[in-house]
Amino acid sequence: MKYAEIAEAYEKIEATTKRLEMTDLLVNLLKNTPKDIIDKVVYLTQGKIYPDFVGIEIGVAEKLAIKALARASGRKESEIEEDLKKSGDIGETAQKIIAKKKQVTFFHQPLTVQRVYETLDKMAKASGSGAIDAKMSLLAGLLADATPKEAKYIMRTVTGNLRLGIADMTVLDALAIAYGGGKESRELIERAYNISSDLGRVAKIVAEKGLEGIKEFHVSIGEPIRPMLAERLSSPEEILEKLGGKCIAEYKYDGERVQIHKNGENVILFSRRLENISNQYPDAVQLVKKHVKAKEAILEAECVAIDVDTGELRPFQELMHRRRKYGIEKAMEEYPVSLFMFDALYIDGKDLTLEPYPIRRQALERIIEQSERVQIAKHIIANNAKELEKFFLEAIEEGCEGLVCKSMAKDSVYQAGARGWLWIKYKRDYKSEMTDTVDLVVVGAFHGRGKRAGTYGALLLAAYNPENDTFETVTKCGTGFSDEDLAKLPEMMKKHVILHKHPRVNSMIEADVWFEPVVVIEVLGAEITLSPIHTCAMSTIRQGSGLAIRFPRFTGNYRLDKAAEDATTVNEIIEMYQKQLRRIAE
Repeated sequence: MKYAEIAEAYEKIEATTKRLEMTDLLVNLLKNTPKDIIDKVVYLTQGKIYPDFVGIEIGVAEKLAIKALARASGRKESEIEEDLKKSGDIGETAQKIIAKKKQVTFFHQPLTVQRVYETLDKMAKASGSGAIDAKMSLLAGLLADATPKEAKYIMRTVTGNLRLGIADMTVLDALAIAYGGGKESRELIERAYNISSDLGRVAKIVAEKGLEGIKEFHVSIGEPIRPMLAERLSSPEEILEKLGGKCIAEYKYDGERVQIHKNGENVILFSRRLENISNQYPDAVQLVKKHVKAKEAILEAECVAIDVDTGELRPFQELMHRRRKYGIEKAMEEYPVSLFMFDALYIDGKDLTLEPYPIRRQALERIIEQSERVQIAKHIIANNAKELEKFFLEAIEEGCEGLVCKSMAKDSVYQAGARGWLWIKYKRDYKSEMTDTVDLVVVGAFHGRGKRAGTYGALLLAAYNPENDTFETVTKCGTGFSDEDLAKLPEMMKKHVILHKHPRVNSMIEADVWFEPVVVIEVLGAEITLSPIHTCAMSTIRQGSGLAIRFPRFTGNYRLDKAAEDATTVNEIIEMYQKQLRRIAE
């Protein structure tokens, strides 16, 4: 398969503002892809060459990409840098430079998908003293044979800025249509993805073996399961009503959620975004080896910074000092961690994801040897609101965020990759009479004026709608940003800039700058109001009106641990609005 076919499809996908059209274009690309390389095409379309959990990235810095482009085109680096300043997009610059390159390649070979993928793989795996030169030579070799359009997408891919914004859910839709007989097979294909987190492998199996092959997927050590998410409510009465009058309530610790994979002495920790973070928490790895009494296990825990002298829990912001490549030993001393286990998904050959939560918790209790540093999440079984409220206040007192209340029903399975009413968050933020904390996705920006000239004056923020995999605008936020934030925002968002509103963004507001929906920030709002211009929950409460957050303020917290699809949902905004109305009525 020629790489030009992929580049052509990418160009059309990038040009559309319609989500259904984007899906149709992706279906056509997947149908025209030979089955033996469909996994590679899916990875490339995600802007990567392996699933995130493998931890292999192409890792080409912009400066190195410029050097490779200069070598391939015969142009000066200064000329390329000058053009890049104007375009703001290394892909656009590469397209222009290759279109007018000085050197003529006599032995020009059309690029194939196989060659592009294998070259990127070699670049990603290059290591040692000659790694930088090797990467540059390999990239220059590709660019020398690339057409201008191919160069555009190769450069974007290697620098990690493909800008297509194609989400996993869009690929699953396209696979269901292309190889599963229609969208009705999406649920089966999604289950395979949710328990393997490998979209390329799912694509290859469904293309080669159909839905029967997909049914053979099973939970495996080393392949992270996409995490189950919780809805949220703001009163114990509502929570108990939703969970059938009885629930398991657990402390919601203020830490980093980790998925633990143990196979003998081999332990891997995955983040909620499914990245391998074991090297950032070597102390946690040792705790697992010592305290998990099962040969094989996939468990979930909250990794929390602690004060070893007092045993007190420390806030999430302190734990983030552990997110570093260097100086881990020092960080371990300054910010030691404890593990609070809260779920068991697999133990010694048994898949527990389809078991009810009480069964999973019992299995967890059997294999954990508790200590000061490793504990099972503190819990009660609650069947009345006063008891739940008392436990909530205890959790706050001990430095937690609140509670997660879990269904005890027979159908309380582990909903991998899904958000549902089997788990409900009850956090202190929601107790505030004036403000609620929400995690929103940056989808656009507006140019600043006066003091803010040259940066962004405000950001357009959206909530996630999982029902149709879109982002619906809910507020414009321009307050709470420090001078440092304002200075770094354009640079931080530069790689996500796109030329028009993204197909997955539903907005009636015209932003000055549009972004692919990737970055999540935390915002405090005074209240939620009806809005004729914001699309969040449009016409759900009142015909022709959406919901908007009034007086939003950035808290200073960039939610780097969250994918855009993990942001506050439209349904959560609706729940918060309805709760607010009830409070006013009271």
